[in-house]
Amino acid sequence: MVAPPEAGILVVDDEPSIVELLSVSLRFAGFDVRTAADGQEALEVARDFSPDLLVLDVMMPVLGGLEVLRALRAGGSRTPVLFLTARDAPADKVRGLTLGGDDYVTKPFSLEEVVARIRAVLRRTGGRSARLSFADLELDEDSHEAWKAGQPVSLSPTEFQLLRYFLKLDTTEPRLLHTLRGVGYVLRLPR
Repeated sequence: MVAPPEAGILVVDDEPSIVELLSVSLRFAGFDVRTAADGQEALEVARDFSPDLLVLDVMMPVLGGLEVLRALRAGGSRTPVLFLTARDAPADKVRGLTLGGDDYVTKPFSLEEVVARIRAVLRRTGGRSARLSFADLELDEDSHEAWKAGQPVSLSPTEFQLLRYFLKLDTTEPRLLHTLRGVGYVLRLPR
């Protein structure tokens, strides 16, 4: 059983290496990713895919990122946009944010920063909660805190990551993930 994707992301850039790098990294991070090589294709894919967020290059031939955003907003779309650009002048950033962009990352960028900014935008715009829960367990992915029956639980980083994966993995009945005391975990149908 595979955990559902965290969110749908449309990556738009005219540089194939950047599209490939971002799409592989975002899939690895748990997102459903579609790509487009230019602004016109981005509008078509966005219409069919309905992404939760766009990662949008500002400077592209034919239809640039700002024009794509204008077209999306004119059509009533409120999909959050994270701009990617080689231009880091404050005026460029202000223009993108004024048009309705949600965040701005300049090239070259770190993949970790892009993923963190995507998650932050999704949280701010209601795309995803940083809290996971099951029964009386609750886990906050941002603060790395966990609670059982409302009481804080102290977890090592490895224990936290395992709990996070388990909460995403086994969310339907019948439960397939079971504890073998003193041994670990086993995946099996309940008896």
